[in-house]
Amino acid sequence: MSDKTRPSIAFIGECMVEIRHDLSDQAFAGDTLNTAVYLSRLLPAGEYLIHYITALGVDPLSVSMIRYFIEEGIESDKIRRFSDKKPGSYRIAVDANGERSFQYWREQSAARYLLTGDAYDKELASLADIDYLYLSGISLAILPRHDRQKLIGGLVRAKERGSKIWFDSNYRHKLWASTDEAQLWYRKILQITDIAFLTFDDECQLWGDSSPEDVFARCRFYGIPEVVLKRGEESCLIETNDNKYAVKAIRIPSEKVIDTTAAGDSFNAGYLASRLQGEMLPAECAALGHCLASEVIQHRGAIISRKLVDELFKSG
Repeated sequence: MSDKTRPSIAFIGECMVEIRHDLSDQAFAGDTLNTAVYLSRLLPAGEYLIHYITALGVDPLSVSMIRYFIEEGIESDKIRRFSDKKPGSYRIAVDANGERSFQYWREQSAARYLLTGDAYDKELASLADIDYLYLSGISLAILPRHDRQKLIGGLVRAKERGSKIWFDSNYRHKLWASTDEAQLWYRKILQITDIAFLTFDDECQLWGDSSPEDVFARCRFYGIPEVVLKRGEESCLIETNDNKYAVKAIRIPSEKVIDTTAAGDSFNAGYLASRLQGEMLPAECAALGHCLASEVIQHRGAIISRKLVDELFKSG
């Protein structure tokens, strides 16, 4: 039964096993999961009902993942379970500048089959009861074509019922059959997006953009009311229906940049936490996003310890 006493947020995507040489045990991560965890930590405990929507197995790693979600204050009741599938995994390689590359094992990941058949149709319809729905380009890319359309259809119906759609472009060309295919599906989601989190490098790769104005012009065409354009160490640019903002990133000395994994995911969480709490201007929301991202990149892995996050905002 849904809890209508609290606003609800659902993150749609894939959680994977994160393999790192500095860990004796596995960690769990994935772009939408990273944002969900950081947002859960930043929001007042119990004030929002946060769901993670994915598919997992019944194996020990899947059970451990669900236990981790619950420990982080994330609901697991909408997770589909398969008896014959398991989570995907990935290994991070980081260069001397903290830039990362990934090796994935996800071809048979349970998350790819989230919407296969009709067993999840009732849960898909229930998205219309969720106040805020968050997904990424990866959330779309991992699904078969037919299931992508099912997801888009569910999001359209939810938006018609009043849900707000948050989309992080997070374009990974290797996950798509072609650039044309990716553009087709991005157009579908951009048309219903309320807040778009875009990365300039990704936009250039996907659309051939040569300037931020190219990005914003496209977003205006699709009627997106709030667009946040992330540019790494450069100022992020924000355009809403009413205003434009440029918010400087926090420059971290290169020797302190350990791993840029989840920099964008954590930025999104900081931005949304501020957006949900009171009447903060988008520029103030971006400043908190930069603050969290600048801490995340000084540590290994996608999700840093809760203690580090708590200390960051107690001191700031």
